[in-house]
Amino acid sequence: MSRGTSTRRTPVLIAAGVALALVAALVVWWRTAEGTANASTPGEQSAEVGFARDMAVHHQQAVEMSFIVRDRTDDQEVRTLAYDVINTQATQRGMMLGWLETWDRNKTSTEPPMTWMGHGGMYEAKDGSLMPGMATNAQLDQLRKAEGRDAEVLYLRLMTAHHKGGIDMARGAVKMADDQKVKRLAQTMVNGQQSEIDLMADMLAQRDAEADQ
Repeated sequence: MSRGTSTRRTPVLIAAGVALALVAALVVWWRTAEGTANASTPGEQSAEVGFARDMAVHHQQAVEMSFIVRDRTDDQEVRTLAYDVINTQATQRGMMLGWLETWDRNKTSTEPPMTWMGHGGMYEAKDGSLMPGMATNAQLDQLRKAEGRDAEVLYLRLMTAHHKGGIDMARGAVKMADDQKVKRLAQTMVNGQQSEIDLMADMLAQRDAEADQ
């Protein structure tokens, strides 16, 4: 082997050594991160798990109501709001169900809703309304039968109440959760839904109606 050949191979060997070192470092980092993630998985009774379960159910009804009103009115402002609720809350619901999957937690529980907040059993569930702010089955049927302005006003009233209940729950998660991504999502819900409550108050006023019947 000539000296020139040896000299040319030296950088290659050095580069290969650096690459192997980087791979080794990544493996160590991944194993450490995995161990940390497993160690920090929220417990069954945690605020993180309870919030994700309850809010996923709460969000599902908001999406359902928004799909209903979309087909009951031609008003572009209401339809735009409904689309926003559908897109936002369906996405957030997917995130929360994904967390439960990652944490290896069931998506349902035998415990009453809001037990993680210390409010389990305090709300009297009735006719499909499982948590504060949720509409009853009778109200959903009424929305399905309404048209035009009547559908718009009913939707805005039901969604205002729904958002108020959701905000209370989200504030509980902001206060009680330790997981930063859960706290961030909960605060996003508080901010976004409060903005929509303000918007819906204006939309009701435009229709000579108020949030409370």
